[in-house]
Amino acid sequence: MLKIKLNVLGLSVSQTQTGAYALVLSEENGDRRIPIIIGPVEAQSIAIQLEGLHPPRPLTHDLFKNVAQAFEIELIEVIIYKLEEGIFFSELICEQNGTRIAIDSRTSDAVALALRFKCPIYTTEEILSKAGIIIEVSENSEEDTLPEDTDESDGQKDKYELYSIKELERLLQEAIHEENYEVASEIRDEISRRKDGN
Repeated sequence: MLKIKLNVLGLSVSQTQTGAYALVLSEENGDRRIPIIIGPVEAQSIAIQLEGLHPPRPLTHDLFKNVAQAFEIELIEVIIYKLEEGIFFSELICEQNGTRIAIDSRTSDAVALALRFKCPIYTTEEILSKAGIIIEVSENSEEDTLPEDTDESDGQKDKYELYSIKELERLLQEAIHEENYEVASEIRDEISRRKDGN
C-alpha cells in the first residue's frame, strides 16, 4: 500500500451544523485537501495542541499519551485507510518492545494523538482520489451562490438535488475558495453518491 503523507491544515467552524467542525488535512506534496467533520470535544483537543497550549490537567488524549509512555508504547504513525459512506476509518500503528500493533480509531482521535506524539499521518491514493478537494483559483467569479440552507428535515440530498454534477462541481470550488469546508464536504459526498450510482 502506497502511503501519502498528510499535514493538519487547521479547523473550520461548521456554518450549517451547530457545534460541528471541519478538520482539514492537506496532502504534503500536492494540492489536495480532505475536510473531515468532527465533534467539538475532538476539535478542542486538536486546537489546543495546534496552538501549543497546556491545560492545567491532562485531557483525554494527553492521558492516553501519558499511559502509553508509562508502558513504553510509542505511536509510530496514523493511517486513514478507508472511507465508507462519508466516514473515515483510521488505525494507530503502535510499537512496544519492537512489536507493532494496529489499533482501530476514530480519525479525529487519531489526529489528536498524532499531534501529541508528533508522528506522521498517512492515507492512500484511493481515499485522496475519492475525498480530496483541489483548490482552484478562478479569475472570473460567478454570481451564483451556494445553495441556501434548508430545513434539517429536508435532508442533505434534497439540498442539492436540483443541481447538475457540473453545477455541483462549481459550487464545490466556491465553497473551497470561501474555506467553507463543511459545505464542501457535503457537496463532495453528493457528487460521489451520484457518480457511484451511475
